[in-house]
Amino acid sequence: MTKKIMNYFEEILGSIILMVMAVITFANVITRYFIYHALAFTEEVTINMFVWLVMLGTAIAFKKNSHLSMTFIYDRFPPKWRKGFFFLSTALSFGFFALLAYLGYIEVCDEIDLGVTTESLAIPVCYYTIALPVFSILICIRIAQSALKTIRAGKY
Repeated sequence: MTKKIMNYFEEILGSIILMVMAVITFANVITRYFIYHALAFTEEVTINMFVWLVMLGTAIAFKKNSHLSMTFIYDRFPPKWRKGFFFLSTALSFGFFALLAYLGYIEVCDEIDLGVTTESLAIPVCYYTIALPVFSILICIRIAQSALKTIRAGKY
């Protein structure tokens, strides 16, 4: 059971986040049309959860090796070159998300030190932005797992 949850962690969490976003947005629409007052916090929560959802979707794409790639030119090179391009693109992707995790960590630390709060709910902003370093690390793990799988299969 635990293995199944870990294998589908991103999908489960993404589904929960999407459900919360849908319920909050629907509640806002209902209150706007029947009570004539919008719920101020819904935009804040929905936008920040969308960032979480995008990061989870990126992790899923790397896990399933279904992220966007430009293979038109790549496929025209001999296998030796493809292997080099594979390692280059993997290293660049890993480096990008490692840097994003580091910069996200710095941002979260700054927000904690400054005591920044959100405008509508007045909760610490770091509750939202913690997703950036955490999910960037998750994406790095998925990139490494996908690269290892590709290397073992020898299908560059």
